[in-house]
Amino acid sequence: MLITLDILTQRRSQMIDLTEKIRQAIRQSGIFTGQALVHVPHTTAALTINENADPDVMHDLQEFFTRIAPPGDTYRHREGNSDAHIKSSLLGVTLPLIITGGEPLLGTWQGVFFCEFDGPRQRQVHIQVSGS
Repeated sequence: MLITLDILTQRRSQMIDLTEKIRQAIRQSGIFTGQALVHVPHTTAALTINENADPDVMHDLQEFFTRIAPPGDTYRHREGNSDAHIKSSLLGVTLPLIITGGEPLLGTWQGVFFCEFDGPRQRQVHIQVSGS
């Protein structure tokens, strides 16, 4: 079953917790054991799993990515968003999740985040759920 989420980002750089939306998609699928493949079809966005208990973690990650790939005009790509392409490549656009008991198998403090690096934009996240 394929489920598509529409995401409207508000800022150029933003981390959005998708954990509950992914849980809802898994419940909607009726899959109890299997996997969910989460995919972002954008070259300037990404996905990551990290701590969702303290929002300062996402803030620190965004600051880190800005230091290693700062926005600016030193890149050859003319659209002015090369830093966003680099950040997307570093994190990746697809995450596999194990489903057990009808839930994604995540650690106590883990959440799944959509990472916007070139917003604000209208984005999509696809969730392919399979199993039994």
